[in-house]
Amino acid sequence: MKDLFRRSLTGIIYVVVIVALVSISRMSLMLLQLLLICAGLLEFRRLSTLTPRGWLITVADLLGGILMLCAVDSFLGVFHLHDFSTAEMMPLLAMTIFGASMFLVYIIARLLLELYRGDERPISSLAHSFLGQLYIALPVSLMMVVYDFGGAPLVLAMFIMIWLNDTGAYCVGSLFGRHRLFERVSPKKSWEGFFGGMAFGLLSVPVFKYCFPDSFSEPIWWYLAMAVIVSIFGTWGDLVESMMKRALHVKDSGNILPGHGGLLDRIDSLLLVLPAMTLFIALTYIVTLSLS
Repeated sequence: MKDLFRRSLTGIIYVVVIVALVSISRMSLMLLQLLLICAGLLEFRRLSTLTPRGWLITVADLLGGILMLCAVDSFLGVFHLHDFSTAEMMPLLAMTIFGASMFLVYIIARLLLELYRGDERPISSLAHSFLGQLYIALPVSLMMVVYDFGGAPLVLAMFIMIWLNDTGAYCVGSLFGRHRLFERVSPKKSWEGFFGGMAFGLLSVPVFKYCFPDSFSEPIWWYLAMAVIVSIFGTWGDLVESMMKRALHVKDSGNILPGHGGLLDRIDSLLLVLPAMTLFIALTYIVTLSLS
């Protein structure tokens, strides 16, 4: 009962923080992105004994993630404010150029740091640093694409679909799971659980669409497609992190969330859902422009 209470309390706090930061403003969403990137990168560095423990490299990697966030979010802000005057967009353009330039500085500095460290495994060290940027910082930075397309309601719907997919997969898989989905990486996952999780996500679409019509203005098929995307790529995201943990012989990515393990254990689905949603939204724009 104590573990259940701790797990429930942690889950409630986690959900409340995400809902609050997504809902308040664009700046609070950037704060959420910043927290996820920094905590995720720190946790990713602790996962493997191959990762160098020097504080200088840790600081450099954190700065790299922050600079990527600044560059991506400010670049997206330019498009979000495309109807504004040039004077109003200049600060965003300047931040975009600064962030992109500084991220290039990070890449150069990280390579030079490894050169002067004299480590026996420089390729492994560099690979861990750059993989952290691609695996965590870049996808989380793309959250603003979803926000700019559909506002806070669409971002919240994405998170809710991820949580429903996880819940549905666990419940249906526990009760009816017989056929293994990907036994080599995750022996407990089943095809029954996968389709159960997808069903939970699809069932949420009419609730979003018809209970909050002002917040969800796209056709219902768009949100049904989104639910399928979240289910497929969310499951792949979970499997990718399981693959990494299995290779590193660890059960949880960390212990920052009591009763739930590490942060990466909670956002592993998100890290593949966000790039997929970005491509889906980009395709939506292309189709809309070609038909207009």
